[in-house]
Order: sequence, then structure tokens, then C-alpha cells
Amino acid sequence: MTDILPSYVQGAWWTPADTSDAAEVRDASTGELVTLVSTKGLDLGAALEYARTVGQASIGALTFHERAVLLKKFALALTERKEELYAVSARTGATKADSWVDIDGGIGVLFSYSGKARREMPNARVYVDGPVEPLSKDGSFLGRHIYTRLPGVAVQINAFNFPVWGSLEKFAPAFLAGMPSLIKPATPTGYLAEAFVRILVESGLLPEGSLQLVSGSVPTLFEDLRLGDIVGFTGSASTAERLRAHDSVQTGGVRFTSETDSINASILGPDAVAGTPEFDAYVRQLVTEMTSKAGQKCTAIRRAIAPAASVDALIDAVRSRIAERVVVGDPRAEGVTMGPLASTAQRDDVLAQVAKLTAAGGEVVVGSTAAPEVTRADGSVGTSPDGAFLTPLMLRFADTGTEAVHEIEAFGPVTSVLSYDTLTEAGDLVARGGGSLVTSIATHDPAVALELMGRISAFNGRVLLLDRDDARSSTGHGSPLPNLVHGGPGRAGGGEELGGIRAVLHHMQRTAVQGSPEMLTALTGVWHTGAAANSEGRHPFRKSLAELRIGDQVVSASREVTLADIETFAQFTGDTFYAHMDEDAAAANPFFPGRVAHGYLLVSWAAGLFVDPDPGPVLANYGLENLRFVTPVSPGDTIRVELTAKQITPRETDEYGEVRWDAVIRNQNDEIVAQYDVLTLVAKELAAV
Repeated sequence: MTDILPSYVQGAWWTPADTSDAAEVRDASTGELVTLVSTKGLDLGAALEYARTVGQASIGALTFHERAVLLKKFALALTERKEELYAVSARTGATKADSWVDIDGGIGVLFSYSGKARREMPNARVYVDGPVEPLSKDGSFLGRHIYTRLPGVAVQINAFNFPVWGSLEKFAPAFLAGMPSLIKPATPTGYLAEAFVRILVESGLLPEGSLQLVSGSVPTLFEDLRLGDIVGFTGSASTAERLRAHDSVQTGGVRFTSETDSINASILGPDAVAGTPEFDAYVRQLVTEMTSKAGQKCTAIRRAIAPAASVDALIDAVRSRIAERVVVGDPRAEGVTMGPLASTAQRDDVLAQVAKLTAAGGEVVVGSTAAPEVTRADGSVGTSPDGAFLTPLMLRFADTGTEAVHEIEAFGPVTSVLSYDTLTEAGDLVARGGGSLVTSIATHDPAVALELMGRISAFNGRVLLLDRDDARSSTGHGSPLPNLVHGGPGRAGGGEELGGIRAVLHHMQRTAVQGSPEMLTALTGVWHTGAAANSEGRHPFRKSLAELRIGDQVVSASREVTLADIETFAQFTGDTFYAHMDEDAAAANPFFPGRVAHGYLLVSWAAGLFVDPDPGPVLANYGLENLRFVTPVSPGDTIRVELTAKQITPRETDEYGEVRWDAVIRNQNDEIVAQYDVLTLVAKELAAV
């Protein structure tokens, strides 16, 4: 691959006619030319408009579940050809383990969001947020919050360290929200991003305009953005601040979220002395974070904060583990565990930052800044002047108050060790970083964890508690997960990526809607009390999903509750709580007039009142939600139930779907006794006779 790296815009691959300004991209291990990169002549405004029109139309026609099914298909398409991606990834300096985090991690995000969306989102295009807010006494005027997709394009500016995962963790939630994406990878590793985009394009699965790729610089990008667009940026804090200050963001309504470099910390608890499982787990994690991706991770540990009495033991343990486990070299060589940095320019930048740290008082206690001997691709060992290699480095700061160690990040296999005497000092050291993506705490003492959490939570997007009980199963300090928030306050950018459905909602607009039950039912696809209901004709349980409609209802006959019923239920279940069995004690309770029926007795009876017993399209009852007991039921009272089809969610990949029913139990005075949602699985079509 030495040709110009193409972009994928407006549904076609594009390369510049003039490559005179093209940047050279070289193999991180050998210095061999890999490709040229340029966007000279690219009409970026047209690409954005294509996303806003063609892309919006194609994705907008799909429901959340239909988009989720496509995400799974994208993941399968990439999985089938991931060995191609691994081969390309090796040129970036990534070992197989590094590539697994990037490539399989990115594919895993697609799988994860596909599953979460089908479990947690409706098969619709509008997402309802929170409960109904009654705005009138008679229930004729209601309020509700809804999310609808933004009308623009999601521009995703990614860093060089994770060209696959970094792109897909932004693309997946944007796609689910219904927003087309324009991906702008970093130049040093953009050829790997191009490789995975090419696989998706060749799969034929992408809705038209849903994904575009710009390989190269985008100097005029923000001039072409407008209200309805969103920018997700990963990179340096200084670049993020410059972009955030642009008029398009400040006054033009463009949403800007960032995930930036941070001086992450890891605290060794005072109880985690040498020889404890926590000390060993801390050392393993620290060395992993120093060497994974050659330390080129925004979540890597930059400050190892340890009790003063344990610092020497920690340094010795880190030195020993690196000597035993770390082999630096070309990732295509057998046995190599840490590859080069992404480029010689990146290596030189790391060395420059290390020089600043040593000038500020840091002492190199593990490793060396000299050019290392490395394992070459052919298995030989020697220096590699054209490779971007560096050994893992640990610096020690005697003065923990040195500003440089809390402000300067050497974005490579570099960490600094700092000592503390009290937990207050440890918490203060974490805070000195000005906001981080993650801090980990190695301790088996809950009191230590509790005190440190109280001191550091406000300065972190994520905190990992590491001890002997979770050390084997822990995903690690530096591994963001799709179902947990990735981001952090202050220097870390102030944004949130991932975090399950939260990340999808970042790409949507939350709007408060006020109206009648009928209007809100039509808007949300969820039946609201007071909207039209249909209790005529066949029992709703005799209707397949194809026939069932929102508002289909059963109104049951009444049933009297007797004292004998209450006592029988108590003896049968063993629930002899005094409110059901002792008249005087129950009457003394401020909530009951005397002995009352069990709430679960009433719910059980309600099922008997509304259920249709014969086999039919209702396949199973799989739960209740939001159950509340409102009015006590005394012996002699009667109850009846109203069951209304509240929400219908067909499953895209199954022959059945989910129906949520609004259940209300009332007494003889028409007072609400209990209300809850009944969840059933219902066949899409009636079974053939």
C-alpha cells in the first residue's frame, strides 16, 4: 500500500488529483512508506450535505431495532475479515494483544450496542424519557419528555491510537440514534480506519449516506457545520479547547463533546503492602498500562500513587516484571509483547515530554531514554533507527507537589511514581491532575475505598476498585466498556462517550411535550390513561401482534375478597404478616383500617380475572414492572381489573414480540387499588390451524 489513501464520500471512493501536498505515512517498526494522505480538492461541505439529506433519509426510515440489527450485521462482516485488519494493524506498531483491544474491542462495541438497543429501546423512532407528568386534575393535560434524532451529521474526529475502536465507539451510538457519521481518523493510522470502512462498504449493508470517511486534514470543517450537527472529538486537551472556541460551537449551535488526554492515577492502598494480592495485582495492572499500545492510551496510568513505605518495593517489582515479561520489537516477530510508538514523530514527542519531567525533578528509575535494542521482524535483535521504539520508563518524584508531573503527559510507555503519607494526601494528588478519565484504587479495605471515593469521584469519569476478589475478572484500569461512561471532567474533556443508551441520547434532542392523552399516545406509540381504549370484540389475548392495537383493552368482572380468602392465602404462602392476620395490630398501623388482603393475592386474582386461558398468540408472561399498591383492600371489598395494550414492540429477528399492558386494579368505589405493567411475549402471526 503506497498509493494515496482514499476517502469515502457521497457514496463513492475519492482520491485527490493533485498529491503535491500529500503527507507520508510510514510503518512504525521499519520506517517503510505505507501510504500518502491528502484531502486537497475534497468538497467537505458537499459531503456534509450528503449526510444531512441522503444519510438522514436512509437511517431515519429505520426504527431503533432495525438499526440495532444492522449493527450486529456490521460486526459479523468485520469479524469475517478481521485477520485482514490484524495484518494492517501490525504496521501501526500494534501487537496482537493491542490489535485485539482495538479491532475486537471495536467489533464488540457494535455487538454490545445492538443487544442493548433491542433490550432497552423501543422498536420505534421516538424514545420516551421518564414517567408521565400529570398537568391537570382531570388527567386531560399531560407532560412527557421525548428524544428525537438530531437532523444533522455526527462528525467524529479520532486519535491515532485506536483507529478501529475509536471510530466504532462513536459510530455505533450515532447510528442507533439515526444520525449519519462522517469519520475523520488521525493521519498516522488512518489507513487502518480506511480498511474497516472498506469492509463495511463492500458488505453492502450500509444504508446510503450513513457512513463517510475523510482520510486527511479537514481545515475548513467547522466552517461548514451548523445547528443540528454534532462533533465528537478525541485528542489533546489543547486542540479540544481550540475547536470548542469556534463560532460554530459558541454561537452556531453545533454540539461539541470531547474526550482528551488526562493525567490518570492509580492509588496503592496503605493495606496493599508487598506480598499481598492487592500489591501484586497493582503491579500487573501498572505494567500492562505502561506497555499496552506502548502506553499510547488516553486511559493509561500516568501517576502511580503509593504509600511512602511501599515506593521502593513498588519500583523493584515493576522493574522485575518488565524484565521478565516485556519484549520490545516489531509486532510481527514472535514473542514481542510491546511494539513501537505510532511514528518516530510521536516517539520524539514522548522523549521531549520526558525531558521536561526530568528537568522538573523526575528521576528515571526504570528503563532508559536511549535507543533500545529490539526484536526485528526476522527475529534478529539490534537497534532499529527507522523504528519508533522506546523502552518502558518509570520516573520517581521526591517532591510530589511538582507541577510538571500533574500537568505534562508523555503519551507513551511512561509513568511517574509519587508517594503519600495519608489518604487525604493521596486524594489531593489525584485532584491535582485537573480531571481524569479514570483512577484505580488497589485495596482490600472498604474503609480505604470509601474515603478515597469520597475524595476523588468528582475528579474522575470512572473509578476502578481492584482487590483479590476481582483481580482475575477485572477488565482493567485502561479498558472503557460500552455499558459504562467513558469520559471525565476538566482536563479530560468534560464529555461522556459510551455508557450504554446514554451515548445514543447524546445524539438526540430531549423535548418536553405537553398535550392530551390522545395526542401523546399518537406521538409516542405508548398508550396513556385517558386516551381512547377498545374493549369490544375479541379478547386482546386472542390477537397476534399483526392484529393487536395500542388501546385494546379487557375490563374484567368483579370479585369479592373474603376473610377466608386472606387466611387461605396466608397459610398457603407462609405470608402471615400481622396486617393480614391480626385485626388489632393492623388497625393500629396508620396505613390500614384493619386486616387487609395481601397485595400479591390481589395481583394473582387480577391475572385470573383478565387472562384468556386457551392456547393462543400470547406465549408467555415474563414479568411485572412498576408495581404499586395504592389503596388497602378489606374483607368484603370487591376488585376488578382493566388491562390495556400500552406498548407493542415486535422483535426484528424473532417470530414474536413484547407487549406491555397497563394494569389497573380498582375497588367497588372505583379507587385505584394497585397499578403496574404486565409484560408478555406474543406471536407476530396466529398459528396455522
